[in-house]
Order: sequence, then structure tokens, then C-alpha cells
Amino acid sequence: MRVLRFGPSIIFLRTSHEDAVRSALRDIFGVEEIPTDEAIRKSNEFETVVFVTEEWKKETIPPKQAFLVRHHAPVVLSRIINSKLPVEKVHVESTLILMRVPDKIEEGLRLIAEKYGGEIMDIRTAFDEGEAGDTIIGLTRKKLNSPIGPEDIEGAVLIRRDFLEVYRELSLDAPILLLKLMPEWKEITIKIYDTSKRYEENVERLMMVIEDLDLGFIVGEGWDWDYPRPLMRIPVYKLKLLTWEKPERVKFLLKGLEYHGYKRLCDIDVFVEGKKIHWTALGKYDSKFELAKAAREELEKNLSEDVIERLRELDEKLALESKD
Repeated sequence: MRVLRFGPSIIFLRTSHEDAVRSALRDIFGVEEIPTDEAIRKSNEFETVVFVTEEWKKETIPPKQAFLVRHHAPVVLSRIINSKLPVEKVHVESTLILMRVPDKIEEGLRLIAEKYGGEIMDIRTAFDEGEAGDTIIGLTRKKLNSPIGPEDIEGAVLIRRDFLEVYRELSLDAPILLLKLMPEWKEITIKIYDTSKRYEENVERLMMVIEDLDLGFIVGEGWDWDYPRPLMRIPVYKLKLLTWEKPERVKFLLKGLEYHGYKRLCDIDVFVEGKKIHWTALGKYDSKFELAKAAREELEKNLSEDVIERLRELDEKLALESKD
């Protein structure tokens, strides 16, 4: 689970030759101007959002249009300089750090503002008021490996301190801050069993779902033995997950990995404090097949496209080999 990541780098190119600079950026990086909110939403960590503005402007207030360049800011700036673009000045926006919290956004903002000496505001105001050397911490409920636009950042703290200093402290403080916000973290145990012993593929499927959906922190994993009946011992792969999700929600989602159509690919059991969550506790479903179908549909609504593609490849492979 990721609870921290950087936003894009944001730079302003000041020039009296705006059209020429825009044209050059299109040629150099193969990109077009798009709305600023869209550029931020589509950006990944450490990519660069570039604004072209008039030479006399000093404020780092984002205009309505921007270029999204899929390179880190030093690469972008070096290519701009080496291409000798008619840019008079370069200004840099505050560094954005995104933090994911499941709940209690207002309390989280207050804790961060008190801890780091910042000021609470909305993200657009933070971008308007922040300058180079400042740090913005934006809070969101969304998983951090998904697209995050300004509308997904539910509040921000503007800190008049260098981002390296803030990030070093925040990376150490984040678990404590989350514990204050969510003292009711749950530890669940997940056991996976496959009669055909195709554990490599099944563990990969399990890990992909946990990581892509940001279901929690894996705090332990390895082989164990299970005893479905007296004197009957079977190998299982077990992992411990620290999560803020409801255990029933985790069990439901993982049920979507057990079947491919009517073929069983593996068994996945979820335990809380040593007690197994039974599939009948997950809702009114007539059969395990109906439950698995609903769970798979939910998975595919939330997983990223590359994970869905890989998951389907593994499912097909396991289904062909399945004895059930």
C-alpha cells in the first residue's frame, strides 16, 4: 500500500515569444496543450506539467492550458535549454506531495498543519499562493496509483519549507499520523491453496490485486500447513495483511480470483483473529459461483487495465490446466 507519492513537477516558462515556444514544445516532446486540470489528472509521479506565459508574469498561478511531458523536470529543462528556446525566465511551482487517508480528512489536515507549521487551504489556492521552495501536501481518499486530479484532492496544507526537508520527516511520520486517524487498523490472514500446486501463478494473481487496489500493508508472508481434517496436512501460502478495509470487503474481492467460469483455480481463505470468514457472510448469493461472478465484476471495475490484462492471461493458463 502506498500512502505517499509526489505529484508532477510544475514549471513556468516566461517568454515574449509564446507561440514560438509552444510550437517548439510540440516538436521537441510530441505533446499538445490540454486543460490544466486534465494535465494534472493524467500526470504520473515526477512527470512535468509545463506552462508557457508572458515574460512579465512572476506569480506561479497556473493558467488554463498546459503541456504534460512524460519526463522528469531536469530532462525537460535540459532539452529546453539545449534547444535554445527564447525563454527569458523559468519559475518553479511548489512541490506537491500526495497523501492517501481513508477518512477524517479535516482531522488529517489539522494534524499535518500543526506538525509542519503549514496553512490549510484548498488545492487550487495552494497552487496559486505557493512558490518555488514551498511544499504542498494534498490529501485524497483515492489510491495513489490511479489518476488524481485537483477535484480528488480534498484539502491541502501549504508549508513554507523545502520539500526535501518536509518529505524526510513526513515519510517517517506517516505511519504515526495514519494510526492517529485510524486507530482501528485490522490484521487479517490470507491463505491460498491450490490442489494442482500452481502457487507461482496464484500468488502473483493475489499480489497483483492487493497491490493494485491498495488493500493494505503486507507485513508477513510464507509457507505454512493447514489441517482441513484430522491427520490431513496440506501446504498453503499464507500472508498477513494490515488494512483499513473491512475484512469482509477483502474476502469478497479475493473471491473473484477463485473461479474462471465454473472452473476452480484456487481456494482463498480469509481469517480475522483466527476465525475464518465464510462466503455466506458476504451477502445473499445462491452459490459460490454467483458470488465469484459478482466479485470478479467488482474487481474488473477497479483494477487498472494492465493488471486486468495480466490477470486474464494467468486465468486462461490456469483454467486450461485445471482439473476441476
